[in-house]
Amino acid sequence: MMQKVMIIASILFLNIFVASVPPNVEASFSEDRATWLWNPWMLVEDEGDVIAFLEAKQVNKVYVQIDSDIPVEVYQSFIEKASVNGIRVYALDGAAEWVAPKGYTSQNQLMKWIQNYQNGSSSIQKFAGVHLDVEPYLYSGWRTNQAETIKSYQSLLIKAKNHTDSLNLPLEVDMPFWFDEISYKNTYGKGILAEWVIAKVDSVTIMAYRDSASAIIDIVQNEISYAQKYNKSIVVGVETGQTDEGEGITFFEEGEAHMNEELIAVSNYYRDIASFNGVAVHHVGSWMDMQP
Repeated sequence: MMQKVMIIASILFLNIFVASVPPNVEASFSEDRATWLWNPWMLVEDEGDVIAFLEAKQVNKVYVQIDSDIPVEVYQSFIEKASVNGIRVYALDGAAEWVAPKGYTSQNQLMKWIQNYQNGSSSIQKFAGVHLDVEPYLYSGWRTNQAETIKSYQSLLIKAKNHTDSLNLPLEVDMPFWFDEISYKNTYGKGILAEWVIAKVDSVTIMAYRDSASAIIDIVQNEISYAQKYNKSIVVGVETGQTDEGEGITFFEEGEAHMNEELIAVSNYYRDIASFNGVAVHHVGSWMDMQP
């Protein structure tokens, strides 16, 4: 009788465990399931809560904003605990003003900070890579002199890649889906900006901010093809925050369950293409507040 009870209990536990794992999310994490952490002070206030949230959402990669006012030990503690749980942490920073005439100094400061951090941290406390979010189209020069602003952006990424190569870290960037509609012709040659960016960095996260799988699949097709051409990887990012940019941008209204269904559809569509490397949810703060 006791043996039968134990067997039934084991079966019930197994069923509960299997039911808790989101569908089509493999434990091996062969693809990225990433997110942005823009407010690193959350790590100061409640590091454990952040890590628990990332684990619950099956996140295996997080881009964490660098704030030099935060003690280095806070980042070291978080990365060490995240690493133990199979989560890779990338140093995140960037601003539109970085493409201004002397904006590169901000990037230089970031790279110097990362270098000092890496040198002073143990192997399990080190960043796994660098993730830039520059968005040059938000800089005023994009309207007044787009060609020069594009060239400045390209120069910035070349400098960033040289820095990250010297640190032996991969370089990733955020990029809007519509960069495949932007052309350039300058000292870097001529062509499509999206293709140039993908060719120059290690991985690109596409800001594919739409709230349906069909729309997302459609707007990242060119980027997936470019990445395939250069043997690079693409991560497809979606929005969860409230926005006034119009309908169809964010999953804020539809909720998390609907978002997960659409992300699974996107992953299934591209899963056999080597350049597709998973999805990213923007961002921890709004994701935490998202309706089920």
